[in-house]
Amino acid sequence: MHRDTIQKTFPVLRMHCASCAKRIEDTVGRLPGVANVAVNLAASTATVEYHPDVQNPLDIRKSVQAEGYDMLVEEDDPSGAFDRIYAKESDNLRRRTRRAVVWSLPVVIMSMFFMDMPYAHALMWTFATPVVFLCGRDFFVGAWQQLKHRSANMDTLVALSAATAYLFSVFNTLFPDFWLRRGLHPHVYFESASVIITFVLLGRWLEQKAKRRAAMSVKRLIGLRPGTVSVVRGFGRYAETAVGDIVPGDVVLVKPGGRIAVDGVVLTGESYVDESMLTGEPVPVLKRKGDEVFAGTMNGRGSLHFEAGKTGDDTMLAQIIRMVQDAQGRKAPVQKRVDRIAAVFVPAVIVIAVLAFVAWIMLDAQHGLTHGLLALMTVLIIACPCALGLATPAAIMVGLGRAAERGILIRDAGSLETAKNVSAVVFDKTGTVTRGKPAVVSVRWLDDDDRRKYILRDLERHSEHPLAEAIVRHFDTVGANDARPVTHFESVAGKGVAGVVDGETYFAGSAEWLKENGVVTDDRLLAEAVQVYCRAQIAVWFAGGGKALALIAVADEIKASSRESVRLLESQHIVCYMLTGDNRYTAESIAAQAGIKHCHAGMLPHQKSEFIKQLQARGHVVAMVGDGINDSASLAQADLGIAMGQGSDIAMDVAQMTIVSSDLTKIPEAIRLSVRTVAVIRQNLFWAFIYNMIGIPVAAGVLYAVNGFLLNPMIAGGAMALSSLCVVGNSLRLRRVKL
Repeated sequence: MHRDTIQKTFPVLRMHCASCAKRIEDTVGRLPGVANVAVNLAASTATVEYHPDVQNPLDIRKSVQAEGYDMLVEEDDPSGAFDRIYAKESDNLRRRTRRAVVWSLPVVIMSMFFMDMPYAHALMWTFATPVVFLCGRDFFVGAWQQLKHRSANMDTLVALSAATAYLFSVFNTLFPDFWLRRGLHPHVYFESASVIITFVLLGRWLEQKAKRRAAMSVKRLIGLRPGTVSVVRGFGRYAETAVGDIVPGDVVLVKPGGRIAVDGVVLTGESYVDESMLTGEPVPVLKRKGDEVFAGTMNGRGSLHFEAGKTGDDTMLAQIIRMVQDAQGRKAPVQKRVDRIAAVFVPAVIVIAVLAFVAWIMLDAQHGLTHGLLALMTVLIIACPCALGLATPAAIMVGLGRAAERGILIRDAGSLETAKNVSAVVFDKTGTVTRGKPAVVSVRWLDDDDRRKYILRDLERHSEHPLAEAIVRHFDTVGANDARPVTHFESVAGKGVAGVVDGETYFAGSAEWLKENGVVTDDRLLAEAVQVYCRAQIAVWFAGGGKALALIAVADEIKASSRESVRLLESQHIVCYMLTGDNRYTAESIAAQAGIKHCHAGMLPHQKSEFIKQLQARGHVVAMVGDGINDSASLAQADLGIAMGQGSDIAMDVAQMTIVSSDLTKIPEAIRLSVRTVAVIRQNLFWAFIYNMIGIPVAAGVLYAVNGFLLNPMIAGGAMALSSLCVVGNSLRLRRVKL
């Protein structure tokens, strides 16, 4: 950013497609004083860098409004106004879509089965009118905005086709004699106009729901920051202060169970802090004087005083939020391709229709006007965007349904297209390759005295250490009725616990803890400890009577599906990586068990995101598989984000795919489904374009000079419907595909 400019992000309303975002970028970018502008379609925002002496937000808003959109500035209270307006627009779109469906059904039914009933044309006119002009109003407004700028998009195609079919049908309803005198039957096409509007509205509503979920992921991340905190303002005096008012150097109190508001360094106190939202590791980290703490992490049972270091947009949580927003903004929807096609297709259709009309007048002196008018209408009707508009959505709807049956939730068409091209899969470790929860893997006793098992359980029950919870869970069914009171309990952070049961002192904790208390360790347990360390597991010792009694191995176990998933992916020539914030020994052990050859340990969220960028720079299409808040930036950065269904809501919101059961073998299934779905989409698009390439010239009358054939508008309407049926029928084949 330039030294004399400022950068602000504004919510933008009424954007529907990539061409909308491009239009706003071009318009705002041409304003004097604007250095740079980036529109984030996923988050419905525009980030503008401008010179405050030359430009101001209100003028920027006016330029956006002139293009038919709207933008909220600070005076509008965007934090609350945007949510209210967006919710209102979503409700309005949902209502219009439902009404379009309800009003279109009678028109379709009458056109198929009751065309000869009395007043059929008038009834269809009555039902079609609100669909076209009330439910479809935004398409005509959008088309007009594009026309003013000498451009065209899907709105233009929808408005032109719907208006042509509707106006031609109205003319035939009011003036049927015009055609009867010329020996032609006056057909109507109200069902075409209604169905065009209804289908596109339905697609737009589904797209808006997907965008809303993407925006909610950032809101949940922002929600990890507490609104107010206790700041030391004098000796023994605390003041509740808004997080935004904290400055570096302030001393902040974090109470037990509270969230840490900003990054900083601990001054006094000891506590275990859950940093899983950053590192993904399930075991909370002991924090004491001199240790760093990070915004958004959760404090345990102790109290901490820390000095604020990084605040506001400089905290690690803010960096994750920024990376998620930036990465989401780079994801272009499939509609962008359709709009590019429409930008060429629509003008071409109009030119062909007009040329056909002029050619008939010039070449046929007797019937030129009649045939020319018919050719004009027929070309515009047969070029209806139903097949083009359905080509992708029909295949996607069937593909998404098939995936859902298999426990794979896929957000949109772009995700399926991307999955087909994936060449590298990056796995998070904890909660993805592993179960994500410490558990007792093995216990080695010197003898089988059950009494000592429940003594260990009851001793650990008094501990606050996360590993103690795993041990208590493991032994919870042992000696339930034989519990003994633990007295003189002592807990030393980072070492272990001690307590007296029935007059005898027992210890549980690290090897150093036992050594400090003069405990003798048996060679058999020492040999077992070597094996535990080699497996990168955590060793918890239990001792009593001056000697070690047992060695408990605690670890985050690998999922049963991990190894098979990696095998299947590699059989598809996909390279697998594992990234984790854990230590190298644990990471390498888990990677070896899963069969993953490439492993990187000790990585923070931004480092994972950078690693994915490096893979992408080398030409890989990258899928990231994760489950935690710490994975959200990487999931957004990856070409395809895949979240575990039992993970965090934020990860699922950012990702394009969610594996409901957290079964990793569903990932290669999703890729195979992607290959088949994309093949069907391409077949549909091929059919839609071939239909137009053949149908439009025939509708213009090129066969008339050869064999006297002139396509009737009724047949054109039927051909249009047939093209849609072919697209839908081809898409339904996905329901029977084997994965």
